[in-house]
Amino acid sequence: MQNVVLNEDNVKISGDESLVKAVIEALREVYDPEIPVNIYDLGLVYEIHASKTEDGRPLVKVLMTVTAIGCPVIGPLAVYVEEAVRDKIPGVEVEVDITFDPPWTPERITREGRELFKAMYGYDVVEQWIEAYRERG
Repeated sequence: MQNVVLNEDNVKISGDESLVKAVIEALREVYDPEIPVNIYDLGLVYEIHASKTEDGRPLVKVLMTVTAIGCPVIGPLAVYVEEAVRDKIPGVEVEVDITFDPPWTPERITREGRELFKAMYGYDVVEQWIEAYRERG
């Protein structure tokens, strides 16, 4: 069994480190059409597993979510992920699964994502969300 670790961005990763890094680069080029931050830094990616197929080709499995269950781009977003990974890694086989467990929250946004939001809005959206969540009790 492959060693699975939780990286600094709270994403479970396993397999070839250079392949995982290339996948992360590819995911940072995919955007939810309604949010101006890439899906990786938005915290939509839960797991990345990189291995080889029986014939030795790279195989990547991505487990991700969306910001809300009713998101109208669930299907297209998975296709965008597949295309971005294939563009970055020639010959790769890609599997993308969508989950809603656990549900996404703004706390999953990476440090880089938080900085992007701060630059756009002038405040930390995660801190704002946490404060509002606490007030609701």
